[in-house]
Amino acid sequence: MQGLRSRPGASAARRPARAGSVTVRAAAAVRDAKQRVVITGIGICSVHGNDPDVFYQKLLDGVSGIKTIDRFDPKEFPTRFAGQITNFNDEEMIDKKNARRYDACLSYTMVAGKKALIQAGLEKERCSSGYSQLDMTRVGVLVGSGMGGLTVFQDGVANLVTKGYKKISPFFIPYAITNMGGALLAIDQGFMGPNYSISTACATANYAFVSAANHIRNGDADVMIAGGSEAPICPVGLGGFVACRALSTRNDDPVKASRPWDVDRDGFVMGEGAGVLVMESLEHAMKRGAKIYGEYLGGAVTCDAHHMTDPRADGLGVSTCIELAIKDARIEKEQVNYINCHATSTLVGDIAEVKAIKKAFHDTKHLKINGTKSLIGHCLGAAAGVEAIATLKAIETGWVHPTLNQNNLIEEVQGIDTVPNEKKQHVITAGLSNSFGFGGHNSVVAFGPFKG
Repeated sequence: MQGLRSRPGASAARRPARAGSVTVRAAAAVRDAKQRVVITGIGICSVHGNDPDVFYQKLLDGVSGIKTIDRFDPKEFPTRFAGQITNFNDEEMIDKKNARRYDACLSYTMVAGKKALIQAGLEKERCSSGYSQLDMTRVGVLVGSGMGGLTVFQDGVANLVTKGYKKISPFFIPYAITNMGGALLAIDQGFMGPNYSISTACATANYAFVSAANHIRNGDADVMIAGGSEAPICPVGLGGFVACRALSTRNDDPVKASRPWDVDRDGFVMGEGAGVLVMESLEHAMKRGAKIYGEYLGGAVTCDAHHMTDPRADGLGVSTCIELAIKDARIEKEQVNYINCHATSTLVGDIAEVKAIKKAFHDTKHLKINGTKSLIGHCLGAAAGVEAIATLKAIETGWVHPTLNQNNLIEEVQGIDTVPNEKKQHVITAGLSNSFGFGGHNSVVAFGPFKG
């Protein structure tokens, strides 16, 4: 990247290869196998189910998962729809007693986490005594949440108010706190490596990816299970965002409510789920013969230091984060040709993100950008996890999913390809996934195809 010094370890081996007219410096040339972080497992719980291939095919087909809420009666609320998971199937990955007790946030963490481990070829057999080829002290879990067990919290407070403290569940605190999903997954699997919860609102999962990668690069762990989980679609969650005046009120046509960069956008749509990745050092993955689905190239986090809920209008915090993520990835700026945007469909947020992209890239003709939230809603603390999976699947398939409801685009986004309404074929050399959270938390991670 122009204006940034090379890091130690760079050498004459960093001869650029040509990809079309774009100069590409492979990550392999600047990091050894212990420092490179690859993705060997993907786990998801979403409005389109628990299979990442099915999930992404639904996105490519432009299938919206947004509909009227039926988990509770929303008629008293000005917003009555969301990207709600219905008929959730835990696939018998949670024992029946806990399945009844867990907040959905915990259930999503356990199922997405275990499915990622299964895909990675790591999840232990049910009759097994444990892992035979893993150093359990070097496997960690960082699956965060923006709000934790919100339904458990809501129900506990209701019991306190209506029945007294003796009717509060003994699981009220453990199942409400944001660290418990990752802790329960580690307890279930026996993983003794780094384990804590990051909670940075809607940027949570990206913060977890950056921290997990750093643990691997610093030699603290060989494998990290990282991502985010959220289950906010309950009266307290919906009411809270209604009070913030953040939500769309397009109750007559929910499918058209989330419309990033469209002139007629009127707020975001709530969603839920979990997105979890198995991140592993290349050295460790190669030793066990793991299939590699993509490479984590780098990432960065910054703070707007501006406002609790509104981004900086000039996009400086985000553009800085993009620049730092590209620097950490040790790639050329021109190699980035796809961005899965935060794109919440809010009035100020959409404009600020586009300004930041233009500030960071100057020339955007080679970019395709899209908004996953237009199809599934805003999954809050899980958003970056689910959207990282969408980014990895785009890299794998060579297709980027459409951004729905692109009918009358704002002036600021004119000239940038938002993949309006229909999927497009696109060979991705490097893709960014942007996620930003209340409090001014900015996060950008870079993924690329794995090249040995």
